[in-house]
Amino acid sequence: MNIHKNARLTRYGRERIVSQVEGGQTPQAVAEAAGVCPRTVRKWVDRYRREGLSGLEDRSSRPHRLRRPTPEAIVGTIERLRRQRWTGKQIAAEVGVSPATVSRVLRRLGLNKLSALDPEPVRRYEREHPGELIHLDIKKLGRIGSVGHRITGRQTGVVNRHLGIGWEFVHVCIDDASRVAFVQVMPDERKESAVAFLEAAVAYYAKLGICIERVMTDNGSCYRSKAFRTACKRLGLRQVFTRPYTPKTNGKAERFIQTSLREWAYARAYNNSQERTEELPHWLHRYNWHRPHGSLGSKPPISRLGLDRDNLLRFHS
Repeated sequence: MNIHKNARLTRYGRERIVSQVEGGQTPQAVAEAAGVCPRTVRKWVDRYRREGLSGLEDRSSRPHRLRRPTPEAIVGTIERLRRQRWTGKQIAAEVGVSPATVSRVLRRLGLNKLSALDPEPVRRYEREHPGELIHLDIKKLGRIGSVGHRITGRQTGVVNRHLGIGWEFVHVCIDDASRVAFVQVMPDERKESAVAFLEAAVAYYAKLGICIERVMTDNGSCYRSKAFRTACKRLGLRQVFTRPYTPKTNGKAERFIQTSLREWAYARAYNNSQERTEELPHWLHRYNWHRPHGSLGSKPPISRLGLDRDNLLRFHS
């Protein structure tokens, strides 16, 4: 028997109120003592008198009568008219059923929205060669003063002594073709930090034999700054921007950020921010060199660079 948490009566409580009524007490007095209404007491007494102790068991909430399912011929007609872009009310008037029935059938068929009639094709792009395009983005993370209440449990009346200790900014870069990533934790998201990270990323990929051609960023102020634009020209990079309020344009960086949060930033309890930052290079090494990548089959991203065995050993060390 699956009793809900606020139930006033269980099977044994029902037996007790039935025995009290059968013993001569009034339903009103029994109801007041049990904390229920007299109607509830009379319901269980009547059921006991008709069915005995088995009548005090919980019953299924399934209705005695089920609605008749819509005939397949009508469902086919509704689908055919919907694909002709008829509205629900027009279909209901034509077929001779209620608009609620049409809505229910269309929802079951996945045609309740007109956009489902002409679905947009999935547009995926991927550069052919490493270095043709890199994606840059920034994720803000709160600093860690010590293990928080999510691990230790919140204690009543304890003041959050780490309130206002600030933020760290994780600058990420991922290659569009190979998905080889580069990450650094910077103190802010200003133009100076963005430029320093770009230079470090270009140098990292150069060590892997990758020459960067273009860089894609969002429309943040640090990426729109004259200093970042000048740095791109100095490094021989062409800068392109994502469409405003369209994160899917920069989807590879967004997806990488979610992976890094799940497998690094929030993977375990860190005692402080320094400990989390020190773990980043180890996790990034596993991501690039050992972690199987979903869209790359069972191989890590570094395998798509086309490096020979000697170069792989040299970079790996």
